[in-house]
Amino acid sequence: MSEENKKIKDFSLIIPLLNEGKNISELHNQINLSLKDFDKTYEIIFVDDGSQDNSFSILKGLHNEDKNIKVIQFRRNFGKSAALSAGFRYAKGKVVITMDADLQDDPKEIPKLIKKLDEGYELMSGWRFGRKDSFSKTIPSKFFNLLTSLLTGIKIHDFNCGLKAYKREVIENINLYGELHRYIPVLAYWKGYKIGEVEVKHHPRKYGKSKYGIERLFKGMTDLITVMFLTKYMKKPLHLFGAVGSIIFLVGLIVNIYLIIIRLFGRGIGDRPLLLLGVLLMVIGFQIISTGLIGEIIVNTRTNADEDYMIKKILE
Repeated sequence: MSEENKKIKDFSLIIPLLNEGKNISELHNQINLSLKDFDKTYEIIFVDDGSQDNSFSILKGLHNEDKNIKVIQFRRNFGKSAALSAGFRYAKGKVVITMDADLQDDPKEIPKLIKKLDEGYELMSGWRFGRKDSFSKTIPSKFFNLLTSLLTGIKIHDFNCGLKAYKREVIENINLYGELHRYIPVLAYWKGYKIGEVEVKHHPRKYGKSKYGIERLFKGMTDLITVMFLTKYMKKPLHLFGAVGSIIFLVGLIVNIYLIIIRLFGRGIGDRPLLLLGVLLMVIGFQIISTGLIGEIIVNTRTNADEDYMIKKILE
């Protein structure tokens, strides 16, 4: 690695991408034009998440021309969370900016995000006010943004905006995997970081097609359940499983006590469906409590998981 690449930068710009060959060169030009008068040193880290088009060859050419560009190539598609995680790992900036590679995020907004961090925020999220996407993307997005805000208490309009700015300590303390990139503000908020939001320009897609389909609706719901569990019960799973299991067990116990009482008065209970229900509820309650106990054991004995991606090549 050259001495130039070893230097700490004012900020790192991380751009995950998948099959965005038609957009990369134009995006690179936009970034350089937008930042030419911005008195900050920076690096651009493109993370090729297993593209099947000519994305990597274009990135390789740009890397040869521009000393500020780094390229990380995955062996296959591992997802946006893995791409961001890899970018975070190799970033050398005091501040980290993320944006998408589809030309919909505007690089001119980068100085605005960084200045907001200087006001005391530790994570600044973009809000795609006047978003230029189809209803099939905006309607589900509005639903999940509202639901997430209500459940977490974080007053943000656009959790999934790709354009975000982070102080370095934030990315060093957030573990991303699966599809949790949508809820980075939630993960940061529950770690105690100060979160903010600012309106940013959004442009319609010029080339290629969106990587998100109807399955995003279902993924968003399960991801929200995951992130709520991780933020509230990750270190104390028994609080969740124990409470639910205890309630179910208690209901079953009450049912069985009732049956014992009427049996003492000489009434038969062997053919009553209520007997099966009472026993079943107690067994299920005990199993749920046991799950919580196992979770506690895992939490207290686990080691850090391996990275959930494989890098094929790095151009520095």
